[in-house]
Amino acid sequence: MNQSFAALRLASVRRSYVLGSSLPTRLLASSATGEGKPAGSYSHTLRLPKTGFPLRADAARRERQFRERCTDTLYKWQLESNTGPQFILHDGPPYANGELHVGHFMNKVLKDIVNRYQVMQGKQVLYIPGFDTHGLPIEQKALATLRGRDKDSLNPMEIRKLARNFALKAVASQTKSFKEYAVMGDWSNRYLTLDPEYEANQLEVFKEMVVRGYIYRQNKPVYWSPSSRTALAEAELEYNANHVSTSVYVKMPLTDESCQRLGSSTAVEALIWTTTPWTLPANCAIAVHRDLDYVLVRVSQENKPDYQLLVGQDRLAAIAELLPKGSTTCVVHTLKGSDLEGLTYTSVLRSKVCKILLADYVTSDSGTGLVHTAPGHGKEDYELGLDHGIDVYSPVDDCGQFTIQAGAALEGKEVLGEGNATVIEMLTATNALLFKADFTHSYPYDWRTNKPIILRATPQWFADVKDLKNAACESLKHVNVVPESGRRRLESFVRGRSEWCISRQRVWGVPIPVLYNAQSGEPLLTAESIDHIIGVIRANGGTDAWWTLPVEAFVHPRYCTNGETYVKGTDTMDVWFDSGTSWKLLEKRADRGEQGAFADLYLEGSDQHRGWFQSSLLTSNAVRGVAPYKALVTHGFTLDEQGRKMAKSIGNTLAPSQVIDGGKNKATEPAYGVDLLRLVVGSTDYTQDVSFGPTIFASFGDTIRKIRSTVRFMLGNLDGFTPEMAVPYEQLPGIDRYMLHELYHFKKAATAAFDRFEFFRATQALNHFTNTTLSAFYFDVCKDRLYASSPSSLERRSAQTVLRHILINYTTTLAPVTCHLAEETWEFSKALRGGFGPEVFSVFQEQWDQTNDAWHNPELAEDWAALRKIRGLANRAIEAARKTKVIGSSLEAELDIYVPLESRLGRLLRSHEGDLSQVCITSRASVHELDMDGASVADGAFEQTDVVAAFGSETKATIVCRRSPLCKCPRCWNFHSAAADALCGRCDDVMSSVSTPPQQQQ
Repeated sequence: MNQSFAALRLASVRRSYVLGSSLPTRLLASSATGEGKPAGSYSHTLRLPKTGFPLRADAARRERQFRERCTDTLYKWQLESNTGPQFILHDGPPYANGELHVGHFMNKVLKDIVNRYQVMQGKQVLYIPGFDTHGLPIEQKALATLRGRDKDSLNPMEIRKLARNFALKAVASQTKSFKEYAVMGDWSNRYLTLDPEYEANQLEVFKEMVVRGYIYRQNKPVYWSPSSRTALAEAELEYNANHVSTSVYVKMPLTDESCQRLGSSTAVEALIWTTTPWTLPANCAIAVHRDLDYVLVRVSQENKPDYQLLVGQDRLAAIAELLPKGSTTCVVHTLKGSDLEGLTYTSVLRSKVCKILLADYVTSDSGTGLVHTAPGHGKEDYELGLDHGIDVYSPVDDCGQFTIQAGAALEGKEVLGEGNATVIEMLTATNALLFKADFTHSYPYDWRTNKPIILRATPQWFADVKDLKNAACESLKHVNVVPESGRRRLESFVRGRSEWCISRQRVWGVPIPVLYNAQSGEPLLTAESIDHIIGVIRANGGTDAWWTLPVEAFVHPRYCTNGETYVKGTDTMDVWFDSGTSWKLLEKRADRGEQGAFADLYLEGSDQHRGWFQSSLLTSNAVRGVAPYKALVTHGFTLDEQGRKMAKSIGNTLAPSQVIDGGKNKATEPAYGVDLLRLVVGSTDYTQDVSFGPTIFASFGDTIRKIRSTVRFMLGNLDGFTPEMAVPYEQLPGIDRYMLHELYHFKKAATAAFDRFEFFRATQALNHFTNTTLSAFYFDVCKDRLYASSPSSLERRSAQTVLRHILINYTTTLAPVTCHLAEETWEFSKALRGGFGPEVFSVFQEQWDQTNDAWHNPELAEDWAALRKIRGLANRAIEAARKTKVIGSSLEAELDIYVPLESRLGRLLRSHEGDLSQVCITSRASVHELDMDGASVADGAFEQTDVVAAFGSETKATIVCRRSPLCKCPRCWNFHSAAADALCGRCDDVMSSVSTPPQQQQ
C-alpha cells in the first residue's frame, strides 16, 4: 500500500491487517508530533478492512481446492449451458515419448488462456486434447527398454506391442501433468493417433488423395537417415551449420573423340568439385551451363608432363591457387557451355563413359563451373537424369553402407565414414585427385538422432504438392496469422517443396494400404482396394490387423479371380501425415457445415511451420480445398535466463513441477504454484522466444503478491457491502465517475488484447491499472472516507460502489491467466454479486466485461488527468517539507495553489477546490491567483513551480506547502480540529451515531 497516505496513521492496524492477524485493541497513541490522547478509544468506530482473503497464497496447496471446478466441471458446464457460437481450438498433438518440459507447459497454457476467454464470451468451446503416438522415436525408446535380448529377432507385432505400451504410459503421464496445469478440455475423449478410429480416418484421407492423383510411387533420391534406417521428410531435418565435409577437386578424362571435337591433340580432363566424395562411385554425368564461358587450360609443372583441364573461366583464378607450388597455367581455348553438350568422359571410379549435359542450375559462384551429377544422390541430378533417360543409380544400402555395386574395395563401408575416406584414397591412387580440403558448411541432420543424413534413391511413396502448393498458399490469404511474419515463413516452406515423401521403413505406424503384385511388383492402389482394406482394419480393431491377418483378407473380391497373387507392403506413413490429418476428427464435431475451416484456431511453436501447420494445410487443401484453420498463432522457444535455448544436451531444461511444487530446498527453490508459471506465460510476448528461470520466478512472485494485496484491499473495504447499498452512477462524486471511466478503458484494452491473442498486453494493462491507477492513486485517495466516514454515508458507499465494479472486472480479467487466483477471489466476493443458486460455481460463469458504456466520459477524464498532474506537483512540495521534518505525514500539511484563475486549469481547480485536499491527501488546499511576480512564500513554507501541460496548452502553476496551524483529530488524524484532542466536525457527527466503545483490555 502507498505510504504517502498518512504514513503514521493507523500504522499498527494496517500492519496487523497485512499480516492477517486480529485487529489491535488500540491504535497508535499519537501522531508524529506526539500530540493528542490515545486513539484507541476511537478504534472501534473506524471501518478498517476486514477479510479472510490471505495475502500469502500457499499456492501449491490452495490451488487444488479450486482446480476441479474450473477445469473438468467447467468444461462440461459450458458445453451444455453457453448459448454462443462454437469455438474450436484444435490441439496439435504433443509427441508421447517422454516427460514434459516448460515448453509443453507454455504451449498448453497459451491454448487454455484462449479457451477460458472464449468461455467467458459465452461461446461453446470444443477442445479435445491429442497425442501423437506413432513413429521412430517411440519405437526406438520402446526397444531401448529391452535388456539382454537381440532386438533384431523381434517380429513386427512384438515391436508394435512394445511401442504401443510405451506410448500409452507416456500419454497417461502427460495427461496427469496437463491436468495439474489446470488445462481445461475434454480429457475423457482425448484423441490418440493410435486409436483405431483415428487410423481409419487417416486412411480415408489417404484414399481421397489417391483418387485426386496426389499420391505416387517412384525410385528417386530422398532424405535418408542411416542412423534411423528410414526415409525422412524435410520437416524432420535440422541443419548443422558447423558440419565439416571433405571437399575434393577431381579430374574426369574426356574420351579421345571428345578431345578431337575440342580440337585438342592431347588429353583433356574435366575438373569437377564436390563436398560428398562418397557419391562419386554413382557419377553418371557432368552438368554445365549453356551461357557460361569455359576454357581449356594447359597446366605446366617442373619435371612433370603438361596436362589440360576444362574449367569455368570465372573459376580459373581460384583453381590456379589450388595447383601445386610452381605450376603455371595458359589458356589454350575459350568456348561456351553449349559447345560442350554431348561430350563424353570416363567416370573415374566406375570406368563408365558418361556425357556432359546442359543444366540451368549450374553457376560460377563456387566449384569449377562443371557439376558432378549423381541422379541417385541429388534432387537436381535426378531431374536432369530423368530428362536424359539416365537410370537412377545408388550403390548404398539402408544402413548407409556401400553395396557390391560400388566395387569390392568399397562394399560394406559407411559412406559417411570409412567409405568416404576410401574413395579419396582411390582417387589419389589413380591420380584423379587434384586437391582436397576440409569444408565447413550447413548440412542436414536427422532431428531425432542428431546424426547426418544422406540423399539416396529408393522406391518411396510421395504426395505430389507441386500443383497443390499454390492452392494451399492461396487459402492462407483467408487465415489470420499471428505474428504476421508466420505467414511468410509458412508460405516459404510450402512453396519451397514440390513433393512430400510420406513412406517410412518402420513397423510402428499406420501402414500404407498398398498390395504389390507378387510377380511384377506393381502396386495395387485403387479407391475400391483401399476402401476394402479400411473396412478390414475397422472390423478387426485397428492397423495391427495388417500384420496379423493373411494378405488374402485384404484383397478386394474383384481381384481374387484375376489369377494374380499379392503381397502386403511394409512401409508405414510419415508421422506428419498422421498428425496432419487430425482435422478429419472435427468433420462430425464442428458446427461448420461442409464449407470452410473446421477449426477456429491452431496454436503451436514456430517449428510447426515446417511440420504440423504445413502437413495439415496440405492434406486439408488436397481433400477439402480449404485451410483447416481460421487463425494460426505461433509461439517461440523456451530459453534459460542466459538466453540459451533449453536442451537436454546443455542440461538447462526445466520441469514445470520443479517450479510448481518446489525443489528439495524450499528456501532456494520455493513452491510457486501453477498460477505463477501461468502468469509468466500470460505476461510474455510469446511470439518471441521466452526465458524462464529463478530470477524471473522471484519477480513474478512479487507480482502475484501485489495482485493479492490489491484484491485484499478491495475485499477488506467491501466487508458488509451488498448490491442494494450501491450508489447510482449519476450520484457518484467526480473522482468515482472518473475511476469508472478508467476501469471502462482498462477493460476495453484487455478485451482488444485478448481478441488479438496478445495476452501479454492485457496483463501489462492490468499491472499498470494495479500500480498506477489503483495503488498509487485511487486507493490512496479514498482510504480516508472508507475508514473514517459513516458506514451509511454517501461518500463511503460511493467509494465501495466503485470498488465493487473494479473487483468484479479485475477478477474476470485475471481469470483466463491465473484461474485459481480468480476462483479464490470470486469465492470471497460472491456476496457482492447478489444471490447465486447452486448452479453457479465458478468465476468463468461470469460475463467477461461488466462495464457500462455510460462510464465513458472523455471530458471528465481530461479534467482528472490535469488534477493528477497538480497532485504530482503537490507531492514534490510535500516531500520537500517532509525531508526537513517540518511535517511528518502529508495530513499535517496545507497547500496554497497559485494559477492564472482565468485559464482553463485555473477554472478547473476553483471548481474542484473542495476536492483538492482529498486528492493531495492534505488537511487543506486553497486556490489563488498567480500574480506576475509569482507566489509569496513565507518562512517555513516550501514552493514547487512548474508548467502543467493540460487541455492542449501549458499553464504555469506554483504550489506552496506549509504546516497546518490546526490540530489533529484524534480519530481520523486530519488536521481539521480547532483545539487539541477535539474531534473534527465530520468525526463528531459520526461519533454521535456510534455506541459507547466496549471496555478495553489492558
